[in-house]
Amino acid sequence: MNALKWLRRIGFAEGISLLLLLFIAMPLKYIWNQPGAVKVVGWAHGALFILFMLMALRVYDQRGWPFKKLAAAFVAAFLPFGTFVFDKQLKKEEQMLL
Repeated sequence: MNALKWLRRIGFAEGISLLLLLFIAMPLKYIWNQPGAVKVVGWAHGALFILFMLMALRVYDQRGWPFKKLAAAFVAAFLPFGTFVFDKQLKKEEQMLL
């Protein structure tokens, strides 16, 4: 499997983990005083974020992306639903490879 496909899969997982963190784990912690979910989901999200950024760097290097696109990947990882929006660009790029 190529790096672009891996980036798309990791981006999907990273996006889901951010949504779980923001909309499930954080309310559990701050509204219902249940901090356990933040510890687990936060750790998983952090690992996926780092993996996403490392894979984005790899694709940046392999595909010769402009720095602006790498920066867009970085910003997308911070925004809720950002990786899903960024994935649309990646899907178009992946289809052009076929």
